[in-house]
Amino acid sequence: MTEIVLGYVPCKNKKEADRIAEALVEKRLIACANIIPSISSCYKFEGKMCKETESLLLMKTLKRKRAAVEKEIKKMHSYKLACIAFIEFDSMNKEYGLWVKKRSY
Repeated sequence: MTEIVLGYVPCKNKKEADRIAEALVEKRLIACANIIPSISSCYKFEGKMCKETESLLLMKTLKRKRAAVEKEIKKMHSYKLACIAFIEFDSMNKEYGLWVKKRSY
């Protein structure tokens, strides 16, 4: 296991994902972000079936920064109930891991 995690956050659109990613990089809470501009989502919310087009924000950061990242996302995210999840890596190439650590300090 590494000390680096992948953040997973569906957003209303690419503009929102871009805004959140840039703020987190600027504050050095994440090393970098990838944005998948268009994903299809299907879910039930408050008893209603929803089918939406969203953007997916993926972020690399350190485990110890998860709480701070989550707090900042909640301030900026437009959803009443945003999914903010972190996935641990089993392994990562050493060079990239060092780069993430440097960018996240």
